[in-house]
Amino acid sequence: MGLNTVQEIERAIDALTQEELGELYSWLDQRHPQPIDARVQSDLAAGRLDRAICRALDDEKNGRVQPI
Repeated sequence: MGLNTVQEIERAIDALTQEELGELYSWLDQRHPQPIDARVQSDLAAGRLDRAICRALDDEKNGRVQPI
């Protein structure tokens, strides 16, 4: 892919509506997930985040959290 093509893509993205931009983000996420997203999905599927999630939910339930 040449520089000309990248510049054309950039111009096309700049011309998208908010709705079209959202569709593009979804398309990119489905086909080219970011490494951190893949890691989080893997950790969730393996149950490595279960304790942290339960602790956070318990903290919320018992009023030990503050809005950010």
